[in-house]
Amino acid sequence: MYVRTIKRKNKDGSVVEYVQLAHNTRHPEKGYAKAEVVYSFGRRDQLDVAALKRLVNSLCRFLDPEEALKLQNQAGSLKFVTSKPYGGAYLLKHLWERLNIKSCFKQALKNREFTAPIAEALFAMVANRALAPASKLAVEDWAAHDVYLENEQKLQVQHFYRDMDFLLEHQEAIQKEIFWSTANLLNLSVDLIFFDTANTYFEIDDPGVSELKAYGKSKQKRDDLPQVTIGLAVTREGIPIRCWVLPGNQHDAKCVDQVQKDLNDWQLNRVVWVMDRGMASDENRRLLQRAGGHYILGEKLRGNELNREVLSRAGRFKEIEDNLQIKEVMVAQGSKNRTFRHCLQSGTG
Repeated sequence: MYVRTIKRKNKDGSVVEYVQLAHNTRHPEKGYAKAEVVYSFGRRDQLDVAALKRLVNSLCRFLDPEEALKLQNQAGSLKFVTSKPYGGAYLLKHLWERLNIKSCFKQALKNREFTAPIAEALFAMVANRALAPASKLAVEDWAAHDVYLENEQKLQVQHFYRDMDFLLEHQEAIQKEIFWSTANLLNLSVDLIFFDTANTYFEIDDPGVSELKAYGKSKQKRDDLPQVTIGLAVTREGIPIRCWVLPGNQHDAKCVDQVQKDLNDWQLNRVVWVMDRGMASDENRRLLQRAGGHYILGEKLRGNELNREVLSRAGRFKEIEDNLQIKEVMVAQGSKNRTFRHCLQSGTG
């Protein structure tokens, strides 16, 4: 396929030139090549030059940048050096600023005399995790060659490790700023908080002296390796509120006091805490009720006299959904009442 020009001579002797897109086809009977017009661009002196430029640029999308530049620059005055993707980092940087993370770091760095690019390195690690997850050592090469981050100073792996200490020092302020920015942006309702824990282990022989790494009951069946526990609180929509890194040998029920105190400082007003049965204890119920708080805790079907009493109570179940029925049972405990909701789902108790 090629572009050709043809000339037509008018009766008055003037010559008009036309521009056409054509390709050669072979005559089925005579066997010779014949030009077939695919599209006519019109008279050469009346061409829509802007439209042609858009067409050329559109076609160049299917070529490598260097090849496209060679075709567009036949004179050879420009030389293609390199190209880096920018779209993903551009979007993330605007989200970074919209969530006030940039201003939060600026405030934290205001009275510090760092020569290292702390904020830039932190953004690079976040962008890498979102766009091309890799180790901190690999982020150095990725930031230098595979993405455009608008950094004036070259990022080194030492910057990333130094950033982790800075991030740990300011984690509460940063998490709080990110959550409230997200809550305002998405108009979140923080009346219900779901909290749960998980753990992750380390492939090492000796954890050494550590406040966090310790042997404990592993949810991944690796009690033979030291671990840490990770706690996460989310809204009813599943938007993260805050996370915690806790000792690996600490029972889940022991973290409730710390978690509630930390979030009370955020002035979330009255919320309902939702936790699984691993958090259910008399002490935790008392903690969750302080300052007028409320809770929804999972309970074991069997195991104590109170639960057996709840299960034995007569009453009708109310259908909530096609496969879910619920019965409310209120049990007096001293001067307080506890409300249990007995659920039947898919025919099981």
